[in-house]
Amino acid sequence: MRIVLTIVGKDKVGITAGVSRALAENNVNILNIDQNIVSGFFNMVLIGDMENAKVDLATLKKVFEDLGRQLGVEIRVQSEAIFTAMHDI
Repeated sequence: MRIVLTIVGKDKVGITAGVSRALAENNVNILNIDQNIVSGFFNMVLIGDMENAKVDLATLKKVFEDLGRQLGVEIRVQSEAIFTAMHDI
């Protein structure tokens, strides 16, 4: 299953490293990253592959909720199918 992570918040050192580390620890492969910083605000959309993940989607969501609080950003994790369906309106 492919997933979409969206990360938004005030830019600071360690956001990309933290997200990448959490994905690697859970064996989620990064397929694509689009990241930018505008007027001090960080924005990233990341596509990942959970085919060989160590956890299920619900557990991964919890991991990133906790990480988002630690980093001071909002991190959302959705299946690619749900993300696409929500944005096809």
